[in-house]
Amino acid sequence: MKSAIAIVVTLAVASLFGCQTSPRGGSMAENEGFAIRVPTFTTEVKQGEIQVVTVSLKRDSLFKQDVTLQVKAARGISVEPSSVTVKASEKPDVQFQIAAPKDAALGEYPVVVKGTPETGEPTSVGFTAKVVSP
Repeated sequence: MKSAIAIVVTLAVASLFGCQTSPRGGSMAENEGFAIRVPTFTTEVKQGEIQVVTVSLKRDSLFKQDVTLQVKAARGISVEPSSVTVKASEKPDVQFQIAAPKDAALGEYPVVVKGTPETGEPTSVGFTAKVVSP
């Protein structure tokens, strides 16, 4: 029951600040995990252009591990870099470029960000990229 309440509170807070937060990864011990934050709003990308999206790691106070972020987008758009390791000593924000070819079909494309720590459980969260005409 406490977990359900914590998830509802996390989602409510995230929606107020324009980010969606993944379930907790890493160690399940208190203060030894992390979460991934992505935009809650749909990211619009014009055909033939690139849009930059910032993904953040929210580290608990005792979580001191590197985390590898892998980003996978639906067929029709691309994301660069597709993988990056965020060192424990680095700032938690990473920028990814979402590109839509000139002939990309208009519509919404799911994008999933997976975070894998050196030890412990991985976690993932998704957001939507929408290809629009220029």
